[in-house]
Amino acid sequence: MADPVAAIDCGTNSVRLLVTDGDRTLRRLMTITRLGRGVDATGRLDPDAVERTLEVLGGYRAEMDRHGVARVRVAATSASRDAANRDDFFDRAEHVLGVRPELLSGEEEAEASFRGATAGLDPTDGPFVVIDIGGGSTELAYGGTRLDASVSVDMGCVRMTERFLHHDPPLPEELANCLSVVQQHLQDVQRVLPEVAGPSRFIGLAGTITNVAAVEIGLATYDPDRIHHFTLTREAVEDVFRTLATEALDDRIHNPGLEPARADVIVGGCCVLVQLFRTFGFDECLVSESDILDGLAMTLLDRT
Repeated sequence: MADPVAAIDCGTNSVRLLVTDGDRTLRRLMTITRLGRGVDATGRLDPDAVERTLEVLGGYRAEMDRHGVARVRVAATSASRDAANRDDFFDRAEHVLGVRPELLSGEEEAEASFRGATAGLDPTDGPFVVIDIGGGSTELAYGGTRLDASVSVDMGCVRMTERFLHHDPPLPEELANCLSVVQQHLQDVQRVLPEVAGPSRFIGLAGTITNVAAVEIGLATYDPDRIHHFTLTREAVEDVFRTLATEALDDRIHNPGLEPARADVIVGGCCVLVQLFRTFGFDECLVSESDILDGLAMTLLDRT
């Protein structure tokens, strides 16, 4: 059994931790800090968001120490890619963690997500299209036993909400505009990655997709074991989207399975998810709890 390693993902919407020894998941944590709040408009990380994130990272450092973690990879993604003051955040995060965050490109993010999501799947079920809907960007990766191609698009639940969805609940024209822009992005994706619309298995990652699955199941308490490898159909996605998009936040937040801290941006994420099904003709999505964190941890375990 290998010594425990850890991976941390400092995303636009949430900060997440995985501690694993390669055989077992010892700890998996997620906290919404909204690090990327306002970055799309200002090009800078908000000081309050940075403070929230650093506080969470301090708790994650304590968790890693408790499990005897000696090696960790810390990934910074879309919000940090867009922020002019990211190095200030990286300096302070390094002081808290003892490890400096790595600024991943969209392609590097897609590669880690693909590896994590497909590690436990039968290669004969492929080829796979792994799609990670984040807060600020969405990564699409295609391959079978290995990654063949990937693309990253600047659309995610936080970015689309801040750009387009300004009323509560969103106005029909706001939803239409958001869906139209997502469709334009995906048509661009088809030109550079035509395989995504071919015969393949759609594997969906991250909070938008797992929360839609939890709402569809009606989970009173989030249960990753019930979410992992749940099959989410196109009809279910459309149904959940209609429900969430037409409710005011005060009502939406009470849907069983929906994480309360995600309720204000879930409709923006649903616009991306719904349009993925519509544009590429997917019938279903295999929901995965294994993602970029698992991919990052695997690179550390490779070195043992």
